[in-house]
Amino acid sequence: MPYQIKYLELLSKEFPTVQTVSSELINLNAILNLPKGTEIFITDIHGEYDAFNHYLKNASGIIKEKINIIFPELSLEKKNRLAFFIYYPTDMLNKYRNKFDRKEYKEITREQLYLMIALAKNIVTKYTKSKVSKSLPKEFEYIIQELIYESSNHEDKQKYYKAIMDAIFETRRENKFVVQLSRFIRNLAVDRLHVVGDIFDRGPSPHLIMEKMHKMKNVDIQWGNHDISFLGAASGSKVMIANVIRIAARYNNLDSFEDGYGINLIPLARFADKEYGNDDCVEFKPKNNNSRYYKEEDLTFVAKIHKAIAIIQFKLEHQVVERNKDFNMDDRSLLDKINFEKGTVLVDGVEFKLESSIFPTVDPQDPYKLTKEETIVMDHLTQLFLHNEMLQKHARYLMRNGSMYLKYNNNLLFHAAVPLTEDRQFMKQRIDGLVYYGKNLFDIYEKKVRHAFLSRYDVENPDNDYFLMLWQGKTSPLFGKSTMRTFERYFILDKSAHEETANPYYIYREEEQVLKMIYDEFDLDFNKSKIINGHVPLDITKGDSVILANKRIYSIDGGMSKEYSHKTSIGGYSLISDSHAYFLVSHARFETYMKLIELEQDIVSITRAEELNSDRTYIYDTNAGSSIKRAISDLTQLLKAYRDGTIKEKYDVGEE
Repeated sequence: MPYQIKYLELLSKEFPTVQTVSSELINLNAILNLPKGTEIFITDIHGEYDAFNHYLKNASGIIKEKINIIFPELSLEKKNRLAFFIYYPTDMLNKYRNKFDRKEYKEITREQLYLMIALAKNIVTKYTKSKVSKSLPKEFEYIIQELIYESSNHEDKQKYYKAIMDAIFETRRENKFVVQLSRFIRNLAVDRLHVVGDIFDRGPSPHLIMEKMHKMKNVDIQWGNHDISFLGAASGSKVMIANVIRIAARYNNLDSFEDGYGINLIPLARFADKEYGNDDCVEFKPKNNNSRYYKEEDLTFVAKIHKAIAIIQFKLEHQVVERNKDFNMDDRSLLDKINFEKGTVLVDGVEFKLESSIFPTVDPQDPYKLTKEETIVMDHLTQLFLHNEMLQKHARYLMRNGSMYLKYNNNLLFHAAVPLTEDRQFMKQRIDGLVYYGKNLFDIYEKKVRHAFLSRYDVENPDNDYFLMLWQGKTSPLFGKSTMRTFERYFILDKSAHEETANPYYIYREEEQVLKMIYDEFDLDFNKSKIINGHVPLDITKGDSVILANKRIYSIDGGMSKEYSHKTSIGGYSLISDSHAYFLVSHARFETYMKLIELEQDIVSITRAEELNSDRTYIYDTNAGSSIKRAISDLTQLLKAYRDGTIKEKYDVGEE
């Protein structure tokens, strides 16, 4: 009881009187009965900023759908024009300013403004005035409120509306107003964005994605294995620093570190050129030539960097594995299995021919020891990663908004898998002398990640080793395979050596008994909750099943990265959950936004209503609703304490 009184005393500072408590209780009870906001789930962005940015701007098709519903009388051409004025207002204004004279330009712009106001009126009905007000641009806050909250049917109001519009154009503020109003519509179209892992790697611009997300509100991230690799690098893990640079070289995206983050790779490049100057490094040629490195000599140069950092990574991986026998990753130590005379390597007891036997930095007598030059290169890179302002800002954002998994609005979100064994049990992992599995395994891994990042300037931090485990360990919920055959894919042509076995989760997850075991472990409602994950690219146009286990699992990696174009013909999925239904949107592959603006035709997206709610979902059924209910309970106790005299009201001087 004393603790409760102390808490209520603290709460009374925010709500000092019966009147303020009563007003807030009325407000909160009203909010509970608003429709649930729209959630969008996307996954596996992999550095594709332009596609990601477009899906944000068109709210994964939600805005166009709203236009179709609200303006059925408009022609397709006018619907598309309005949509693009909302997606890309500045570009569209410039396009029409250059295309028409001032009079025609004003008429078109005025028409867009009237339509945008009507659209905004519809969208704000889901939200309280307070929430809408917080989203309004300060410069036009009063004007937009007047336009969206008052009826324009009365003749006097119509004149009032026209006067406002005339004033906007007379003061030449129409361009600014269109930009701000379009941003307001986009912000309110989606209540929450869930990114279910893998922002980084493969694509050219993960740094731009992070900058974009950094400015957004209501975003959460469930870390993927590529995100954890980035976090490891930001935490000073040398093996993860080598890993992120290796992948950037593999996909010819070194620009993302050199230009994006300003990481100086010249010492690494000089080292690679010195050690591999006579090696054409064919097996390390980049997978694309979309960066500034596109000439043959450039690609060969990137290949040398690629090979140099890969060999360093293999050495560093072994050092981590040796320190952590419980990781059970000894199969990743292969440099000591090389027969340099025969040009072969022993993998799982089988001898394979090597495609290349050029290992100038590997000492057969001590294969995992870094050379003096390799040590200097890695020390240099480690300091750059630890002290890069933008990179560390992005890492802090990932830590603040990210997690290993998330339970939200009755759903469970994680990137890859709940690790299982062949006998359909949770896979176990020994950590610090204790055994973890299921939800507790997710939790202990997250604890290790957070401690490693917070202790990143401690060079002796042992928790840094867990980034390697989460990147490619068999019990990693972010990896979902038995092993990662990186060395084999580079050096062995025989594809039987490349095989990576998926975790049994992917085999048994649709079995009701297994699924119930997972639901119970995470305290989910078997009749209501969904599991939402990505990691494995699937294409519904090729017959892949994306919605599994009687609509209890949504596996929504559609291969947004262009590097997956050989696997999927689509450009990613968005899963949309609003108060009425779950919708799966499969997007066509994105090219350039300038082409879309020129044609005023959005990329073709196929939307399927996967599950209609029997009853509309309201805020009282959501995470936010649970928080509001707790607040209502606390305020009800405070109101009772005021009325029975346990706590005195706090009037301002002169109020009485």
